[in-house]
Amino acid sequence: MRTLARWAGAEWGPLCAAVREPLRRRGPTAVPMTGSAVGLTAFLQYVQNQPWGYQLVQNLGSVRAEDPLWLALLRTPLSLFVPALDLPVWGALAQILLVFGIAELCLGWWRTLTIAYVATLAGTLYARLGITLGQHAPFGLPWTDAQVVDTGPSAAVVGLAVFVSWRYGAYATAGAVTASMVVEVLVKENLAGKEHLAALMAVGLLCLLAASRHRHGSRPGGTPRQRWSGRWAGRGSGLPPIQS
Repeated sequence: MRTLARWAGAEWGPLCAAVREPLRRRGPTAVPMTGSAVGLTAFLQYVQNQPWGYQLVQNLGSVRAEDPLWLALLRTPLSLFVPALDLPVWGALAQILLVFGIAELCLGWWRTLTIAYVATLAGTLYARLGITLGQHAPFGLPWTDAQVVDTGPSAAVVGLAVFVSWRYGAYATAGAVTASMVVEVLVKENLAGKEHLAALMAVGLLCLLAASRHRHGSRPGGTPRQRWSGRWAGRGSGLPPIQS
């Protein structure tokens, strides 16, 4: 049990510390963008389930590979917050609240939105490429997927989860999220699963760019995980106490 607790502290300690401090100081006001994102997603879910609102949401925020590229790019920012009609909306809201909230606390709201947009855009562009390659190509898609609506918030959630986990040294968590997306494609090969993999590839490139910038302009003290390890070095075999 002590070994497991020590592993958990090393895996999630830096991330928990980064999340706990702003929440302690500011409470829910520390995540205004996340609150807005949850509210917008719930509102769009309500509207698209109304007889008068379905087509409106489709026209403003639903992206398909058959759409002209310029139109898809215009719709992509709002598509981050349009939940899938065939899935429970509470799952999407919980994912946004948790993952966007942690990312906003750790990275700030504009970095969070940037990474979310890059992940979603990667999935959108991949769908077009996959359909162009054709169903029988290694990374191709059937032409019928051109009429399928893109993933919505899920690609952004997956991308943010991996980036924040990597940034704060939770490498096992990042690996587990990535592995689960691979299993998703192997078990149920569909457009959404492959778009998630495209989002992960894009976020992986962002991680490489961030690592390169860190090497060439390193912050004093090293990475969050290194600072965490150094902070608690020499304090015995136990974990740091959780302050109330």
